[in-house]
Amino acid sequence: NTALAKEAGLKVNQRGGVMVNERMQTSDPHIYAVGDMIEVKNLVSGLPTMIPLAGPANKQGRAVAANMLGLEEETYEGSMGTSVAKVFDLTVASTGENEKQLQARGLQYQKDYAYSLVHPMSHAGYYPGATPMTLKVLFSLEDGRVLGAQCVGFDGVDKRIDVIATSIYFKGTIHDLKRLELSYAPPYSNAKDPVNMAGFVAANYTKGLSDGVSVRQYLDNKEQYTVLDVREDVECAAGTIPSAVRIPLPQLRERLSELDKQKNYLVCCAVGIRGYIAERILKQKGFTASNLMGGYRSWKDWTQEVSTSMRQDTYQDKLPTQGQEITLDVCGLSCPGPIMEVSKRIADMQEGETLSVQASDPGFIRDIDSWCQNTGNALLSKSAEKGIFRAVVRKGGGAVQQSRDKEKTMIVFDGDLDKAIAAFIIANGSVAMGNKVNIFFTFWGLNIIKREGVRAKKDLMGRMFSLMLPKSSQRLSLSKMNFGGMGSRMMRAVMKKKGISSLEDLIKQAQDSGVRLVACQMSMDVMGITKEELLDGVEIGGVASMLNDNDRSNMNLFI
Repeated sequence: NTALAKEAGLKVNQRGGVMVNERMQTSDPHIYAVGDMIEVKNLVSGLPTMIPLAGPANKQGRAVAANMLGLEEETYEGSMGTSVAKVFDLTVASTGENEKQLQARGLQYQKDYAYSLVHPMSHAGYYPGATPMTLKVLFSLEDGRVLGAQCVGFDGVDKRIDVIATSIYFKGTIHDLKRLELSYAPPYSNAKDPVNMAGFVAANYTKGLSDGVSVRQYLDNKEQYTVLDVREDVECAAGTIPSAVRIPLPQLRERLSELDKQKNYLVCCAVGIRGYIAERILKQKGFTASNLMGGYRSWKDWTQEVSTSMRQDTYQDKLPTQGQEITLDVCGLSCPGPIMEVSKRIADMQEGETLSVQASDPGFIRDIDSWCQNTGNALLSKSAEKGIFRAVVRKGGGAVQQSRDKEKTMIVFDGDLDKAIAAFIIANGSVAMGNKVNIFFTFWGLNIIKREGVRAKKDLMGRMFSLMLPKSSQRLSLSKMNFGGMGSRMMRAVMKKKGISSLEDLIKQAQDSGVRLVACQMSMDVMGITKEELLDGVEIGGVASMLNDNDRSNMNLFI
């Protein structure tokens, strides 16, 4: 309230803020003013502004006290609005100017300023409790000076904004952010701190190493780009940008002939790092390419539907809760593990019983909503706190989301370990979403469903094939970096450490869930494989059976 200042005849600005000099004196040199009511200088733009924050007010008060007492003169240079807030479990923080403020003073994106956007983890991913954050750093294209930053996440947000605020105060540039030596230990940060990463990405833009395209730019100019998704098949199972061309990064160099140099490729990965590598590969080979800033995570954040925790079509209060609430801890499991465990536990419960689930996978809190909509169960609540995501689901009582078909068919031609894992992860995830799943194994894919230790009578050609082919799923090799079997053993060890089911466990889960496994009769005859060598429960079928499954399905995959 500046009414008293106005009545005293003090000079105020258009918004009613009391105007002061560097010593915090008003237009009457005997009257000082501090706090929310005064006009201060914006340290980034140099323009007058009003910033009602406690930190600046206290510093202004100290300066006034020194000046009034005749001590060594203290001045207040200005403020850049460094602030932080807790919104439920999320922390949001900001310093300097944001895009709206830059544009309000006439600056243009990619002409006067640009920004880097990264999605790092709060600390080393292999140390428990790491959670994602999103950091955006704006900088001047003229001299690289940092103009502002915003950050949102669960942990470590305030630290990063404070570091960048210090850099802004000393007129630091994005190159300074690259060079900052910040404390590192796995529980607290990564060897490349998120602030460093933001500096690296920004420097790549200014040096011409990368051309960043925001999701907003892409949506406004879709016709100009051909999206190239370089994520692995397992990642793409969770969703892709519509009409994207898919080539996993490890295969990109060998499959460049599939791309057209007349097209403008927008490369997309999970968060941007692999997209940058792919962009560099394409540019070095003469292609026109740019990188989607923040990758698929930014796309999903920008385009996903915003809804309340309890939707009308998944929550009904007519069905009373029966019996004791059942608890399920799936912390440590990666996607689609949490959803699959929920699906299995719900199947053993009675109508009306509730299941309380806690998971450490951030994707679970999104997936559980879709799962409930697709399976007719009720999502009673969902929450997140300190990297732990919780949901309470009641069996039944929800409306099943209507769709044209609920059947998926996969044709598995390849017999590599990584592709087999991807196939069964997709299959188990589909079953958990209420789909009927058929998998048709042909040629090398038959090795996935063989069992070891079976002796069958074969002709000469059949015995030769048996000598050359893997005996079972446990003998499969990786499609890339197999290194004589070392790669596949390392892959299995990493999966075990990360709590991801082995291929054999995935196959058993699929069979227990009712996934229909069909072996191609023609391929078995050609390769000398007998029915006795196949896993129990595998059916024998031909192309007509496969085509009939395809006709009933709304999704067909060739792996």
